[in-house]
Amino acid sequence: MRLSLRRLNRATLARQLLLERHPLPVTDAVRRLVALQAQEPASPYLALWNRLRGFRPDDLADAFRDYAVVKAPLMRITLHAVAAEDRAEFHRAMTPTLRAAGLNDRRFRDSGLSDADADALVPHLLAFAVRPRRRAEIEAALTEHLGREQPPGVWRALRSVAPLVHAASDEPWSFGRTPVFVAAPDAHEAASSPRGDAVDAAATGGEPREAAAPDDATAAAARLAWRYLAAFGPATKQDFAQFALLRQSEVGPAFAVLAGRLVVREGPGGARLYDVPDAPLPEDDAPAPPRLLGMWDNVLLAYKDRARVIPPAYRPRVIRRNGDVLPTVLVDGHVAGVWRAVDGAVEVTAFEKLSDDAWDGIEREARGLLALIAGRDDAVYGRYGHWWSRIEGARVRVVGRA
Repeated sequence: MRLSLRRLNRATLARQLLLERHPLPVTDAVRRLVALQAQEPASPYLALWNRLRGFRPDDLADAFRDYAVVKAPLMRITLHAVAAEDRAEFHRAMTPTLRAAGLNDRRFRDSGLSDADADALVPHLLAFAVRPRRRAEIEAALTEHLGREQPPGVWRALRSVAPLVHAASDEPWSFGRTPVFVAAPDAHEAASSPRGDAVDAAATGGEPREAAAPDDATAAAARLAWRYLAAFGPATKQDFAQFALLRQSEVGPAFAVLAGRLVVREGPGGARLYDVPDAPLPEDDAPAPPRLLGMWDNVLLAYKDRARVIPPAYRPRVIRRNGDVLPTVLVDGHVAGVWRAVDGAVEVTAFEKLSDDAWDGIEREARGLLALIAGRDDAVYGRYGHWWSRIEGARVRVVGRA
C-alpha cells in the first residue's frame, strides 16, 4: 500500500498530538514529542498549549525549574526542550555534529588548543557550573584556569561539547535572552558511569533497549531514530538526517542497528519510508482542527520533504531566508497562513481563501492563545514583526478580540 501525502499528514498530526488535545502531564508530553524547539523562550509553551488539554503554563515552568525538562543545544545544534532523562542520550547521538560545530570552528582552532585540550577542560567547567553561571563568569574562570585569556571560540566549543543546560529563571517564559548555564543534572553521573541508565520501553515508544555506552554515538543515534519515527514517522532516512542534522554516513549505521525492527512503507513517488510497528496511522479523512503554532514548531522542521505539512508554494513565506520560521496557522492539517499578536488580538494572514468554519475554529484558537499570553507576553514574537511587511496573503483578518 502506497501512503498518500495526506495520510502522512494525518500520521504526523496524530503522533504530534495535533488532531486533538490530550490530557498528559507536561514531562510525559515532552518525552512523547521527543523534543520541543526552544530557540524562542515562548515556543515550548505554545507547543504544549496546542497539544495538551488543560495546559497550565506554570506546570512547564515548574518542570524547567526542577530540571524535569531541560533546555540545551541538541538536534540541529539548536536549543531544544527535552525530558531530563533523555538529554544525555540525545547528546550522545548528536556528538559528531556538536563536536564538529565547536571543535572544527575556525575560532576554536585559532585558540591553539586541541580537541584533547577541550575535553580536558570539561570536568573543570562542570565543577564550576555546579550552580548557574553567566557566560562572562565562565570565560573568566577559563582564563584563570589556563593562565591566559581565551578567545570566544574556546567557550563556543565547550558549550557544544560539555553537558550544560540553561538554568531557568523567573522570566515570563522561564528563560531570558541572556542565557545562564549550569551543569546538566545527569552530567556527573554520566561521567562516572561506564553505561547510561536504561529507559523504560513503554515511555519511549515501545522499543526495549540496553543503555548505550557513553561514547557509542551510533547506538544513541539509532535510539534517537526510533524515537523520531514514533513521533514523526513514517519518514525517510533523509527526513531523520534533517531533523537531527546528522550526516548520511552517520544515519546509515544508525538505521542498520534497527534493521529488522522497523516497518518499511512506500510513500508518494515511491519514497522508502520507515516506521515503528503499531504506530498511529489514521485515515486521510481524519478531521484536523485549526491550530496556531509557535515559531520554529518542530512539526514544520522535522522533515527534508516538508510538503506533508507545508504546501511547497507557501514554504518561502513561512521559512525565511535567514532561517526564521514564522508562527503558522494550520487549517485541515496544513499551513494556510501566519499569525501575530497585535493590540490584544491575533492578526491572521491567510494564504488562501478559508471557509467560514475554518475562521470560526481560528477564532476559538485565538481566544485561547490570547488567554495564554495575557499578562505574560502580550506581544509574543513581537521582535519579528518586520517580516509582515513582506508577506503576501489572500486575506488579513483580526480575530480573538474580546
